[in-house]
Amino acid sequence: MTGPADSWGSSGSPGGTAECPGGGGQPLRLVAVTACPTGIAHTYMAAEKLVRTAEALGHRVSVETQGSIGTENVLTADEIAAADGVIVAADKDVDLARFDGKRVLVTGVAEGIRRPEELIRRVLDAPVHRVAGGAGLPDRERGGGLLGPSFLGGAVGAAGYRALMNGVSYMIPFVVTGGLLIAVSLALGGHTGPHGLVIPAGSFWEHVHRIGEIGFALMLPVLSGYIAYALADRPALVPGMIGGWLANDGSLYGSRSGAGFLGAIVTGFLAGWLVLAIRRVPVWRSLRPVMPIIVIPVLATSVLGLFFVYALGGPIAWVFDHLTDGLAGLAGAGAAVLGVLLGLMITFDMGGPVNKTAFLFAAGLISRSPEVMGVCAAAIPVPPLGQGLATLLRRALFRAQEREAGLAALVMGFFGITEGAIPFAAARPARVIPANMLGGAVAGAVAGVAGVTDAVPHGGPVVAVLGAVGGVPVFFVAVALGAVVTALATVSLMALGGGVSPGPAAPPPAGGAALGGRLTGRSVRPWLVARRKEEAVRELAELLAAGGGVRDGSALVAALLAREAQGGTGAGEGVAFPHARTDAVSAPVVAFARSAAGVEWGAADGVPARLLFAVAVPEGGDDEHLRILALLARRLMDPGFRERLLAAPDTPAILRVLVELR
Repeated sequence: MTGPADSWGSSGSPGGTAECPGGGGQPLRLVAVTACPTGIAHTYMAAEKLVRTAEALGHRVSVETQGSIGTENVLTADEIAAADGVIVAADKDVDLARFDGKRVLVTGVAEGIRRPEELIRRVLDAPVHRVAGGAGLPDRERGGGLLGPSFLGGAVGAAGYRALMNGVSYMIPFVVTGGLLIAVSLALGGHTGPHGLVIPAGSFWEHVHRIGEIGFALMLPVLSGYIAYALADRPALVPGMIGGWLANDGSLYGSRSGAGFLGAIVTGFLAGWLVLAIRRVPVWRSLRPVMPIIVIPVLATSVLGLFFVYALGGPIAWVFDHLTDGLAGLAGAGAAVLGVLLGLMITFDMGGPVNKTAFLFAAGLISRSPEVMGVCAAAIPVPPLGQGLATLLRRALFRAQEREAGLAALVMGFFGITEGAIPFAAARPARVIPANMLGGAVAGAVAGVAGVTDAVPHGGPVVAVLGAVGGVPVFFVAVALGAVVTALATVSLMALGGGVSPGPAAPPPAGGAALGGRLTGRSVRPWLVARRKEEAVRELAELLAAGGGVRDGSALVAALLAREAQGGTGAGEGVAFPHARTDAVSAPVVAFARSAAGVEWGAADGVPARLLFAVAVPEGGDDEHLRILALLARRLMDPGFRERLLAAPDTPAILRVLVELR
């Protein structure tokens, strides 16, 4: 079988005189890169399509695949130098610097599957790529464009979601490290004082605490910087990080609380967009070498920073100053109403301006109305405790890195560090923030009605343990209820809307090693009964269970559906690859089934899925499922193989065709 591993495809017709679109009757030498956000099926299907189409047209093509199992068939300098053009069929960032001076056609990975012949025909009309922002920077086209409809539609676009997750991924270690150092210093060196938990000045534990605070101070700049980096590469890192610092520190625009993590997300996207816009401006050739090093970072940082200070900062400060005045007018309202309101504010942005407005309002009333601080103290730990509990309740809905952050969040919640929940909220704000607020409102209402008091401006169970809270039993009831409500709301919203995020190496082994004989008569079904995707997923899960190795069928179904919600696994050509990494299985399992009428699976080409391969592997294992899916994706680009699978009359005949995968 010819595949992406072939350096150059066949030379075409005898004598090399095939009619080649755009080639003046001569074969073209092309190079290509394929990649999709999850780096599984579409990456390899696009590569296979390009290779087969180029061969049929008499061209030569070398394809580099950037999948989750690593980059394979890396293009050499000689191949790039000899190439007449470059096709980049990708829905994620691909470094184009090595293609400087070449005609580069950039499009979505789906176009590589659906219209490979058209891409080959258009590549010689593509703009010449220039490094450092010169004229002719290729546009992102339909399907994968950073500036295209899918991205401008919001964070639901693949590029926007990938950029957001990039920032969250880099931010998590800062949150965990800073939060745990602060928690340890408070636990071992702190005591209650008139202004909160106090660590003796000049002590060893004060130094530990300050090191932890540095980690927290870097948290939002890192979030913003790496969102920008994912959008526009290294030139965007500086404006993104400085924008994140401005979001964290409101001193330049008269705000005591800054703009919080939501502001950092905004600055990250603004920095990325701004750099992309600057790079599209034609410049003199002599300026191109210094554009990414000096001109772009300085210009983008200045524009973004001044825009934030003068255009966004003033309104932020004004809004939250007036919000504080409004809270003062509600101080005489019913305890439950004020408790709900403060609980909602404390848990909305977890250390951001809304949170700080409520906290500073309560801290200012400690001497006269300590019950207001009591409400805040009960709501403060709810987001990290609730999110940590959610990762324990439904592990399959969270990435491995998030489950580790969940354990740290539980510790931070105990010590009243609300920021421990920020990684979860940044990754899925539409699901996590409402869940946090619901739990915060419950905790605040219970504490307010019961008249819980807090004598220090701090929150969390630690203040009760240290004796600063009045009404300790009810305080713990309020915190526990709030955390449970947040956890249940989080897993419910994630199960409905999709929770698992894409995660990102060794080349795949031969087909037989990858499938390992796991497709048997028990795990193959000639025809599905299901007509809808969810029903088909459940039927495929039954097949996986029949083959052995499944611990929890319900959890397996949930994991497969969560993966579908995160991004459909329909690969086109009537093929779908539902898959999941989950502790519901004890070993890698594979199943196959056909659909007579086809099941709508959301494939880019709109063709219903008739050939369905389901794959599940345990959490914490290797990347075997990625190798299996890569093998299947490549092989299923062969029309003859697909036809033989569809034509097989029964299970034994299907198994005889599947033997070709070995």
